[in-house]
Amino acid sequence: MKRIIYFILVCCLVSSCGMMSTVTRGSQYAKMYEEKPITLLVMPPINNSTNVEAKDLLYTSISRPLIEAGYYVFSPLLAMDILKAESAYDAELFFESSLEAFNNYFGADAVVFSVIDKWAKKGLGIETKIRYVIKSAYTNEILFDRSCDLYLDLSVNSASSYGLLGALVDLAASAINTAVTDHIVAARKANYFILGDIPRGQYNPDHMLDKEVSAGQKDIVARVK
Repeated sequence: MKRIIYFILVCCLVSSCGMMSTVTRGSQYAKMYEEKPITLLVMPPINNSTNVEAKDLLYTSISRPLIEAGYYVFSPLLAMDILKAESAYDAELFFESSLEAFNNYFGADAVVFSVIDKWAKKGLGIETKIRYVIKSAYTNEILFDRSCDLYLDLSVNSASSYGLLGALVDLAASAINTAVTDHIVAARKANYFILGDIPRGQYNPDHMLDKEVSAGQKDIVARVK
C-alpha cells in the first residue's frame, strides 16, 4: 500500500513539473509573437494611488527596460507634450477605446498602459503595486499583461556589534534613508521585475528566439533591497 501511495505521489510530482515547464513566453505571450510590435507608445500612467506625484515619477522610468528589451519607444517627453496638446493625457479615457488613432498619428504598433494601485511609504521602505498592459494599436487586443506588488526595503544594517546602541543607529539611518530616497527607485525596480519577462523585440539579438524561455508569473510579489 505504501508503495502504491509513493508511486502516485511521484507521478503527481512529475506531472506538475511537466505542466510548469510548459509555461513559456511563447505560450504566455503568444499575441506578442504573432503581431511582433516594433514601435511602442507609452501612455501616462493611470494613478489610483494616493500619491499625486506617482504618475509623473513612474512615467519617466518606463521606457528604459522596454528599449533594452529591443523595442523602439517614442520619447516620453515629446509624447507627453503631444498628448497634452491633443487632450489625450488621461490614459484611462483610452484604455477601453480604439487605439487606431495612435497608430495613425504616431505610427505606434502597440500602446503601453500602466496602472498604479499603490505607491506609499510603509515602515522603513516604499510599497508599490503596478500593472502593465500592452495593447495592439491595430486590433486593441492585449499582448502583454503583468503586475508587481513590490516592497523596496530601505532599512540600513551596519552589521555593528554595539548591541542596543548599534540597533538605534541603524534605525535612525534607515529613517533618513527612507526620507531622502526618491520613490522612483522603487518604480524602476518594479519596472524591471515586470518588463523583464517581455518577449524580446526586433532590436534585441534574442528576437523570436526566446519562445521556449520559461515565463515568469503574471502577478509578482517581491521584496527587494
